[in-house]
Amino acid sequence: MKKNRLIIDRLTALWALNESGLGGFLHVFNTPFTGLIVGGIAILLISLIAYYAENKWQAILKALVIVLIIKMAVSPYSPFGAYVAVSFQAILGALLFSNFSWKGMAIIILGIVTFLESALQKLLILTIVYGTELWEAINIYGKWVQEKMNVVSESSTSQLLITTYLLVYGVCGLLAGLFIKSVIKIISEKKSEPFYLNAAHETLETKKGKVTFRAKVIWIWLITVAVIVLAFSFFGGSLFGWQKAVYVLLRSFLILLLWYLVLGPLLLKLVRNYLSKKESKYKADITNAMDLFPYFRQIISYTWKETKHLKGYTRFKYFMANSISNCMHFKLPSE
Repeated sequence: MKKNRLIIDRLTALWALNESGLGGFLHVFNTPFTGLIVGGIAILLISLIAYYAENKWQAILKALVIVLIIKMAVSPYSPFGAYVAVSFQAILGALLFSNFSWKGMAIIILGIVTFLESALQKLLILTIVYGTELWEAINIYGKWVQEKMNVVSESSTSQLLITTYLLVYGVCGLLAGLFIKSVIKIISEKKSEPFYLNAAHETLETKKGKVTFRAKVIWIWLITVAVIVLAFSFFGGSLFGWQKAVYVLLRSFLILLLWYLVLGPLLLKLVRNYLSKKESKYKADITNAMDLFPYFRQIISYTWKETKHLKGYTRFKYFMANSISNCMHFKLPSE
């Protein structure tokens, strides 16, 4: 029982490290699919917390609060949507694992639904910011390409893109669920062999995240607006034109302004006020979790080198399983 509590505490710390974006996972997987990777790892850790916990609902929700508080402290410029995504994963996981075993379909359903939620969240944001004009612009480009290629399609280009996008995320969620089940099986069958590591000194940089995220948003907005403006101005014909392009430009600018100056800060303030009230209750857990970060980063680096004899998917699977198992069972120098 005591051992399981220690394991759950370390899994919670690993989850917090993953969500803060400063862990060894992100250093190893420097790819454009960071969102899918972070989401997949989060689902894996939530599943493992449920695997080792007796009261799965209580354990996952407690871990969620600790993770969000650490995320708030380490990555204070994370957008409100990030908190929503993490909370959705945890609450859905708590609901599923409180009623079903991980050996059944629970993990696969968790993977598919959370990945689809992430995709739908992005589509919803695009529609709110740019309106239906975004999809009209995509349809204009699609129609122009079809005319050039003498191809006739009953479905609009935007419908095909959205369907394909959701299908890709759904399949990724399915594959993530199957992968997580195989990793949990390896971890559950693995004999723990504790080893010692010395903590390395490290400094957490948070301002860099603010600049990078804001710059990314501005660039995406500029490129998307340019695509819409070009579509309406040059390919839209008599039905559209530059007037509608200007409308899209102003509309999207005002919505982003409203979000970043009013709604976003207000919602983040509400979330942070709630988490601040909980912080004193979990102060010891939060301190213990953050103290483990330097050890975890060394363990992850060590495990990556340890699995170098393996290749491709096999290496990835055993790297994940062994990293988490080592983080769960390692002993501190003081122990």
